[in-house]
Amino acid sequence: MKQLKLWVFFLMVFSIQTRGNDTLQTDQPQLSEEELAAVYQHLLDSIEATFSYDYGTITLQDGLATIIVPEGFKYLNGKESERVLTEIWGNPPDPDNLSLGMLFPKNQSPVSDSTYAINITYMEEGYINDDDAKDIDYDELENTMKESFAEGNKIRAEQGYPSMDFVGWASTPFYDEANKKLHWAKELKFEGSPINTLNYNIRILGRKGFLELNAIGEMTMLDEIKSKIDPILGSVNFNDGNRYADFNPDIDKVAAYGIGGLIAGKLLAKAGLLAKVGIILAKFWKIIALAFIGLFAGIKNFFGKKESTPEA
Repeated sequence: MKQLKLWVFFLMVFSIQTRGNDTLQTDQPQLSEEELAAVYQHLLDSIEATFSYDYGTITLQDGLATIIVPEGFKYLNGKESERVLTEIWGNPPDPDNLSLGMLFPKNQSPVSDSTYAINITYMEEGYINDDDAKDIDYDELENTMKESFAEGNKIRAEQGYPSMDFVGWASTPFYDEANKKLHWAKELKFEGSPINTLNYNIRILGRKGFLELNAIGEMTMLDEIKSKIDPILGSVNFNDGNRYADFNPDIDKVAAYGIGGLIAGKLLAKAGLLAKVGIILAKFWKIIALAFIGLFAGIKNFFGKKESTPEA
């Protein structure tokens, strides 16, 4: 209720400040830029206060894997991470690929004006045969992916989302055959955004599928994220029984694609939305827009609950 009241207050203040005297007459004094900034910061602090972070050793998905939160990071559980991805960052929901949690730099938060996060998911697509890893032409693969993104934009447009183009590799794919871990980075351009988005991808291969760790941020964060890749790679591992080496060809499914298909994104054609690329909404007005969305959702939910409550 406290958060809802804050959104209502912020909406009223913002409306008075921006609509002008020609369209809105009010005797209330207008707030200064400093006061508006303080209200804005109070809003962000109130949202941040709703999150609870964990450190140390975390078990993922009922014992599937374990993450030892790297030094300098904090972990947000899957339920709260879904809230960040959809309600705060504005990604379309993806019920088939729910977050297992997110890693944030220890001194940042989901509502920081400029931050990055590492979203963790699991895809049970089958055992990934890595025989093709040494034969991949990454220049050719880059061109193929650009074409796939262009096709995906048709679906995004139909569903009301802005276009998203694959600019190229921000970091060329690298496969650690010994540890069965793969990582690469894409530079993405969203329609209407002056700053390109960085999507740093990590895949950890297991017996029946793979863990996805997607580092989401702006291109300016590339060097910082690359400097943290090794401890991040070392922090997440499948547990006994789920490891790549535990594969049993007599009973386990084999995926229909290899390392090349994993990098290209087997689901590109199906998921033209690419829902979990994680659009960082770092600009002031976008955070305000999200507050409005949260406000109206909050009002709807609040009154919906009131109306559905039976009389005593």
